[in-house]
Amino acid sequence: MDADNYFWQTKKRPPKTKPRAKPLPKAKEKYLEAEENFEHTLNVLGIKYEKKFQFKSTKHWRFDFHLIEHRILVEISGGPWSGGRSGKLKNKAWSLDRYDHAAEMGFTVVRLESASRYKIDEFGPLQIEANFASQWLKNLKRQIFNGTDQTISTDRLN
Repeated sequence: MDADNYFWQTKKRPPKTKPRAKPLPKAKEKYLEAEENFEHTLNVLGIKYEKKFQFKSTKHWRFDFHLIEHRILVEISGGPWSGGRSGKLKNKAWSLDRYDHAAEMGFTVVRLESASRYKIDEFGPLQIEANFASQWLKNLKRQIFNGTDQTISTDRLN
């Protein structure tokens, strides 16, 4: 059946068989290295985490890591889905709306900068250079051990 006859009988166009002209994006080397180092540090310190965490089921927003005990979402810059700066900003996965939605849901967002040079955004999430991520995780783990236990009341009577 030819395409015109198919259209007049079904009112649908046949699917296009032409392959994608543009290949899917690939992650940069610095991103892969930063992700591997961050995951290794999480495993060494024994911090529970989820990878590729989607915090809102109706959106395609994903964060690289979710630190479960702390409710912290970690994003490593330079991921394969960032897609560069071309195109409309409203369609990008790195849209800043997701940071606002995550904050409304009670999450803290931390952004690891894998590039050697990056611009600090004062209005966005906390930014940490990828070299200092392991030190930041150690301080986070230390904060748990040194903090007060919230299950025991401090004003109980003896």
